[in-house]
Amino acid sequence: MNITLVGTGNMGSAFAKQFSGAGHEVRVTGRDMSKAQRLAAQYQGVTAYPAAEALGDSQIVIVATAFADAVLALKSLGNLDGKIIVDVTNPLTADFMGLTIGHTTSAAEEIAQAFPAAHVVKAFNTIFAQVLADGPAYADDQTANVLIAGDDQPAKLTVKALAQSFGWNTMDAGGVKNARYLEPLAGLNIYFGYGAGMGTQIVPTWLTR
Repeated sequence: MNITLVGTGNMGSAFAKQFSGAGHEVRVTGRDMSKAQRLAAQYQGVTAYPAAEALGDSQIVIVATAFADAVLALKSLGNLDGKIIVDVTNPLTADFMGLTIGHTTSAAEEIAQAFPAAHVVKAFNTIFAQVLADGPAYADDQTANVLIAGDDQPAKLTVKALAQSFGWNTMDAGGVKNARYLEPLAGLNIYFGYGAGMGTQIVPTWLTR
């Protein structure tokens, strides 16, 4: 797949590694072009571009910035009509122990409102960057899940195929409104990882019989 990756922090770096390993073509951009260039130099199939040139022929845009920066970062790419925007952000407070919005909206819904002609899909937001970088394989042949929420079924299926291309199981989490559940779930995972001292190699999952 042709992917535009917005963000060069921990999540962006993990995506670049995994997408490269799966053979995807990635155009990466960020606030600091030198950082984007250093990231791109590490992986085959990853190329750095300034924001205005980063969209190219990508059908999928991954926004891996802080939520507060997401809309402006996406707007800097140009026209996103018809594109799939994969929102991995969480609207976290400064101490990472709470959410700034919720109940009546979510980060994904706010991004969807800003880009009504794009297809916003919430995914990967419940996964620590460290887990994303190391991959979905866990002990006892367990494979971690990516939870996917969105209103456009073809877009969700594309994101599902993308996640599966580098080894993840996926779960359909319903419409984009259900990001209101996924974002607090990410907050709980952050509490377990940092507040409760469980570390960053944990991931939420569901068991079935």
